[in-house]
Amino acid sequence: MKACLPPVFSPTARLLILGSLPGEQSLARRQYYAHPRNQFWDLLDATFHSSLRSLDYDARLVALKAMGIALWDVVAKAEREGSLDGKLRASQANDLPSLLRNLSELQAVAFNGGTAFKMGMKNASVFSHLKVLALPSSSPAYTMPFAEKLQKWHLLREFGK
Repeated sequence: MKACLPPVFSPTARLLILGSLPGEQSLARRQYYAHPRNQFWDLLDATFHSSLRSLDYDARLVALKAMGIALWDVVAKAEREGSLDGKLRASQANDLPSLLRNLSELQAVAFNGGTAFKMGMKNASVFSHLKVLALPSSSPAYTMPFAEKLQKWHLLREFGK
């Protein structure tokens, strides 16, 4: 059974980005989006004209919070061989309502990938007061060209600092 990482947030976050469940490298390093080919940090850098990728991990998280962005996953625990979302089995959902109660300034939730969106929207009523965005996955397994992903990720600009 694989378990998610703890949420990264500041109470003043305006945007929550939810993935499905971190991949093998992320879980091993205890860092969100640790696979070097995952485009998450590059997409955020290009969207917000930031330099998160150049920072060490702890500094990235501090900067992310300062930008009004929170991170977590929709899956708390699951069985999965490897890192692909399609291999998730026996998944248990994270307690998103509890996190949302701590985010009084939250305006939007963005799902990083189709699996995160599909699983997260099983709790759709939790997000009824928020703008909901379904983003193309930042995973290297999702082969949409970077420029196309970025165009959709630019929707986040409205909610970050």
